[in-house]
Amino acid sequence: MVQTVQAQNIDMRYVIDHFGIRFNRDENFFREWQENLPEITDSQKQYLDQVREGYFNLLEHPPLLEGVVKMAILDPILFIGGFFLSPFYIRSEQPIDIALEDQDVVVRGRIDSLVLQEQLWLMVIESKKFAFSTEEGLAQLLVYMLANPNPEQPTYGMVTTGGSFLFVKLLKTETPQYTTSRLFGTRNIGDLYEVLRILRKLTAVVRSNENHTL
Repeated sequence: MVQTVQAQNIDMRYVIDHFGIRFNRDENFFREWQENLPEITDSQKQYLDQVREGYFNLLEHPPLLEGVVKMAILDPILFIGGFFLSPFYIRSEQPIDIALEDQDVVVRGRIDSLVLQEQLWLMVIESKKFAFSTEEGLAQLLVYMLANPNPEQPTYGMVTTGGSFLFVKLLKTETPQYTTSRLFGTRNIGDLYEVLRILRKLTAVVRSNENHTL
């Protein structure tokens, strides 16, 4: 009998035991979030400053629900970054099924946003977990990234609570490996600038990798 596991109920221990994933501690494994980041304009910075002020306003009127986080924080960042324009696309609540080899287990879940050919994944932590760190959503995000249909290329992801952002890189080698960026905080002056710059850099990397495989 096939066992179905909901992705949101999976923790990091489950991902390690069932997918064999390992954390890569080599600082050179994920240089993309640190090097050669594109510049953003003064008008984009001003817009992000407004997003930051909106975040502080939301904190004064809890609860800060998942839908509000997307509408007030993530969506504006995607908008000013041009991620709603071709060749990018966003699909919300995308179902993902992953069958484990040699095991009668299917991991099933839904991801909130999917951008650019299944190579860059964005996830907002559920509202009930908002008070926790991005670590609460990391295992779930990795499960979604493991569903990447192009295993020869790196997969990138970002998980956010609205108050913090964490970028992830995954390589589906014989032993899958991942690592993360530093944590970026909406409270911190300038961190939203870096979030936008990294998103633009990762999409450029994904598009370049995609062109090389054509």
